[in-house]
This record gives sequence, C-alpha cells and structure tokens, in this order.
Amino acid sequence: MTTTGTALVIGATGTTGSRTAAQLTAAGHRVKAASRQATPVVGTEPVRFDWHDPSTHAAALDGVHHVYLIPPVGDSEPAAIMLPFLRQARTAGVRRAVLLSSSAIPEGGPAVGTVHQALPGLFEQWAVLRPSWFMQNFTGTHAHARSIRDERIIWTATGTGRVGFVDADDIAAVAVRALTDEQAPNADLVLTGPEALSHDDVAAVITEVTGRPVVHRSLSYEQLRDRLTAHVPVEFAAMLAGMDRAIAHGAEDRITDTVQRLTDRPPRTFRALLERELGCSN
Repeated sequence: MTTTGTALVIGATGTTGSRTAAQLTAAGHRVKAASRQATPVVGTEPVRFDWHDPSTHAAALDGVHHVYLIPPVGDSEPAAIMLPFLRQARTAGVRRAVLLSSSAIPEGGPAVGTVHQALPGLFEQWAVLRPSWFMQNFTGTHAHARSIRDERIIWTATGTGRVGFVDADDIAAVAVRALTDEQAPNADLVLTGPEALSHDDVAAVITEVTGRPVVHRSLSYEQLRDRLTAHVPVEFAAMLAGMDRAIAHGAEDRITDTVQRLTDRPPRTFRALLERELGCSN
C-alpha cells in the first residue's frame, strides 16, 4: 500500500529531483515541484522555492504531507537554513521527510550530516538517502562529463579507489518508495549500483561503449582542490577533494542491496546506463 497526500519535491529540476517528481506523477501522486524559477514540470504544480529566501517557504509547504529534501547546492553548512525550514514544515503539517545526503557523509558528519542527525527528532516518518556517486556525473553537465567531452579525460584524486556508482533513476525509485510506502523506512539508506568501479574502469567502459578513447588522470588532493576552487567556494572544494582522497583509501569500495530491496528490481549497471544515454549519440 502507499500513502496519499501531496508531496513537495525540492530541487525538482535537478538530477534526482526531476526524476523523483516524474516517477511520483507517473504513479498518480500529487506533486508540488519546487525550484527557484518555478519551472513547469509535466504533471506537477510548479512552485517557486529558494532555500535562501524564506519568503518562498510557506507557499511551497501549503497543503503538503511529504517532502523530498535536496540541500542547497554548494553550501558547506546547510543546517543553518534547512533546520528552520524543517521546523516550519512540521508545524505546517508535513508528516514525512526524505533527505538526500551522500554515502560519504555519515549521520552527524559535515555539511548535510547535521541535518541527517536532526531529522528523526523532527519527524516520526523519515528517511535519509545516502547514494554513492551518480553515474550521470559522466553523461550530464557535471565537470566529469564536460572534461570527457572536451578533453577525453576524467580528472580525480581517487587513484585506484573504487566506487559503487548508482543511476539517478534508481535513487529516484527509492525516493518514491520512501515517500509513499505506507510504512516509512525510518532509516539511513546507503544506495549503490551493482558493482564497484575505479575511475580507470569507468574510462574503459566509456571507451568501449562510445568508441571514443577516454582516460583517467590522477591528481593530488591539493591539485584537485585548487581545480575545483575555480567553480565552487574554497570550503566546498576542500570537502569535495577530501571525498576523492577518501575514495583513494577505500571508503566507497562497497555495494548494497538497498535498491533491490526497496524497489523489487536490480539496480542498473554503468554499462547499461551508458548504452541508454550515450550509445546511440556517439
């Protein structure tokens, strides 16, 4: 069984938000699609929402029962704005909150880890999704995808460390279940694909599927931090480079059964993702 009620999807034009909104509407659920420009999303009610503009929050929450939370992008301390919003959401009648975090950030850890730690105390029904790195980082607008297109190179500080890359469609499928199943997970859910791959492996699979050679080049932590600082605040760049360094030391070399367990189907492989998104266009 699934629950009824309107779901607010924050970041509804983003990688997981857009997919979550689409899958919710396809399943017949009412969705308010929140974004800074109130961009129309098929089958949803668009609503303007900006984490940094509290005047947009009340209207977004009006009539909402469930909320999918994507933290403000590039904010190394999101709790300062997220926790007041979550308290407002609870007062407004929101019963269930599903937070997108990261497999690299534990409960009580940096950035969104503080929000993760607070969530069970704010809502009786909750879930924290902690996906591994997105497969779409290599096919969309991420820096990796751009460097693949422009240079045929993937730049990281991960060395030979492996990652259980996960398809954003699978993350969204878990988000839908976490939002709408009659029983909330009330759990920390680590999401991965079916295999752990190094960035050398990723480059090899991209080369095989597209027929265009791609290589992985290793950087030091400092080199990657400085490279990222051109695009994001220095504190956030340091955190991202630190995540790469942790991968190099084995922190993400794991796979879980969470996608299979919650969606009743196996997670998509990286090769299958590439064949779907790149194979016919390269």
